[in-house]
Amino acid sequence: MRRKHGKDMMMVFKAADELVDQLAWHWENQARPRLEGLTDEEYFWEPARGCWNVRPRGTSQAQLAGGSGEFTIDFAYPEPVPAPVTTIAWRLGHILVGVLGARNASHFGGPAVDYQSYDYPGAADKALALLDAAYWQWVEGVRGLGEEGLSKPCGPAEGPYAERTMAALVLHINREMIHHLAEVALLRDLFAHRH
Repeated sequence: MRRKHGKDMMMVFKAADELVDQLAWHWENQARPRLEGLTDEEYFWEPARGCWNVRPRGTSQAQLAGGSGEFTIDFAYPEPVPAPVTTIAWRLGHILVGVLGARNASHFGGPAVDYQSYDYPGAADKALALLDAAYWQWVEGVRGLGEEGLSKPCGPAEGPYAERTMAALVLHINREMIHHLAEVALLRDLFAHRH
């Protein structure tokens, strides 16, 4: 409780709103503003040798290349240790497919996506438009869960985590988004100060 104008006021905690606000604050105040003006040169820039990237079909040197369109994403199975450095294009591709895309498909009526069949964007502006759409679908889906939906198991789409709550999944996706978009921001800083 808190006091307002000398009266006791009950604060209502709404988990769905708090979970959305955690990601939305980061998206609106840090992550999305840092993506403004992203160029194709930055998008594909490789800061180290042997980077994983999104590349024109047929040009990958990686163990595996997934994608259904003109561009494919580099990866390997099992993932090498240490994993290669990844580019902005690769990180955004991972968010579009493995972080938001798969979850929007499994939980909020989005189209089915996987690393092999996804049509990876070959330009920064296209990637950002897809990212914006995936982000908003996720946020609106989470907001629509309400308290009851957040407490339900996330189900078989989440494999060994099927019995965890939707709230636990939302927290995981929030961490993934904050983590990967911070990496993208760092890559932009490194690109701006190269040479």
